[in-house]
Amino acid sequence: MIIEDARIVGIQCDLAYLDEVTEKLGFVRWQWEYTRATYDCKMEADADRDAHYLRISTRAVKGKLESPDAILQIEAAYMGKATYLHGIVRYSDSRNAAGDSLKKLAEMYQKLKKDKLVEEAMRSEVPRIEPQATLKEALEK
Repeated sequence: MIIEDARIVGIQCDLAYLDEVTEKLGFVRWQWEYTRATYDCKMEADADRDAHYLRISTRAVKGKLESPDAILQIEAAYMGKATYLHGIVRYSDSRNAAGDSLKKLAEMYQKLKKDKLVEEAMRSEVPRIEPQATLKEALEK
């Protein structure tokens, strides 16, 4: 099942950092091809004891995928009972697994959102003022 309310969809970050964040959250980079990469996380729901998989699909929007500096954009999040190289075939309808998946996605969103804000702040140009500028001129800048 596609997770419609995954707030991570559309977030962009570099491959190295996405690998780091997803690994800390229990994901493995699984599918890998020219411009796409997927990250899978095995989730075991307590009630039914079945394994479910949360898959995040990404696409390179800048640079080459094998480069740690490549920028990836998150395209979708899926939950299924079985994963295969060509994708998730058996979708899951487990409410327990869905709840766990949403929690995992919320953790990922918090990490990526926080770091995205830091990245944006670091890239913005710092205003310069001359030492002899007045306080009013400094405030205007």
